[in-house]
Amino acid sequence: MKKILVLGAGLVTKPLVRYLLDSSDVELIVASRTVSKAEALIDGHPRGQAIPLDVKNEKKLEELIKDAEIAISLLPYTYHVKVAKFCLTHNTNLITTSYVSEEMKKLDEKAKKKGLLFLNEIGLDPGIDHMSAMKIIDDVKKRGGKIISFESVCGGLPAPEANDNPFGYKFSWSPRGVLLAGRNNGKYLKDKKIVDVDGSELFKNNWNKEVDTLGELEVYPNRDSMIYQDLYSLSNAKTIFRGTFRNLGWCDTLYHIAQLGWLDDTINKDLKGLTFYKLTAKLIDCENLPLLKEIVAQKIEHPIESVVMSNLEWLGLFSNEAADTSTPSYIDILTARMLEKMSYKEGERDMIVLQHDFIAKFKDNHKEHIISLMIDHGIPNGDSAMARTVSLPAAIAAKLLIDNKINLTGVHIPNTPEIYLPVLEELERLNIKMNDTIEKI
Repeated sequence: MKKILVLGAGLVTKPLVRYLLDSSDVELIVASRTVSKAEALIDGHPRGQAIPLDVKNEKKLEELIKDAEIAISLLPYTYHVKVAKFCLTHNTNLITTSYVSEEMKKLDEKAKKKGLLFLNEIGLDPGIDHMSAMKIIDDVKKRGGKIISFESVCGGLPAPEANDNPFGYKFSWSPRGVLLAGRNNGKYLKDKKIVDVDGSELFKNNWNKEVDTLGELEVYPNRDSMIYQDLYSLSNAKTIFRGTFRNLGWCDTLYHIAQLGWLDDTINKDLKGLTFYKLTAKLIDCENLPLLKEIVAQKIEHPIESVVMSNLEWLGLFSNEAADTSTPSYIDILTARMLEKMSYKEGERDMIVLQHDFIAKFKDNHKEHIISLMIDHGIPNGDSAMARTVSLPAAIAAKLLIDNKINLTGVHIPNTPEIYLPVLEELERLNIKMNDTIEKI
């Protein structure tokens, strides 16, 4: 019986584990630092096994990879290359949902020589976004057209009935990852002009976008969109943009949280034991503690009664509560606080919104505006939409690989029909579907 190794048992892992156990005849090993989490995912299934693993224990990590046909790494992205190198040594295929790093790309030839597939970016964003976009792009080309504008925006949000805090956001994946992403640089093409966005100004570069049934959402850039000019063969496009959706007000508040210094990940032992009030004061070198709010308001150039100041107050950044300084960096203290205040309550649903907007031009000079939209909701008291849309594409790809229905080798993302067609078809069977509309313009 073939073995699949799943590394990590975090928030998005459960749908992947259940899919593989229920739909394929494999032995599934789930390895996690907290073995109780892996045991809960296996839930007594006879073909499942939970194993404790500290990923820093390289000997044990290698032993697990050695016996597996496929390793699915849901670890933090910083570990993927280490896992990949063990996979090369022991002829194990690799699947991740993370962006391909430069170090991973360098393993392409070695993987090809070994006849191995290292499939990355097979989640939601990246993942479903690639596959659904390429399906439309390839269809337009088959019909004799070319894409002259491409915009793609994705976001995980609370379902409308669960949107009950001032930030308009709750965490359905790594809170620290959400905050770290707020420091990324952005780059995109707008009307043939390249726009560079420094990470410190990321949240300043936002605008509103109307989404069917949901109304207006905020959009801001998601990393470097220009790489998709080649990846998606968009040489004729005048606009290429990938962005992130958030509810209204998020960007302004997060911009000022970042400007105040709350996204700093430097370990600082002087923070231990401080209250939020004193932490905020320390950040801005405020010596006149009674006037802290007024000084912060002046620093961010917002009235003290503004929405941003109200949001900072709601989060507790001016409170005399003791902060969780077990990891003494500002971003980790903020992560713990936001997770405390902005987590989903029992029975609440999250929501995934993914929308592509294409302008396609055809040989007879007519144009089409193609909108491809997915709004997917979590299951109350069940799997979140984030967990399903991130992990099921990886699970489906693993099953296809086990069943010898993918024959690619080397380092890949799912932008080829051999991968995206069967994965999208199976996702649709699981009620994860893009809905397309075409309007001639």
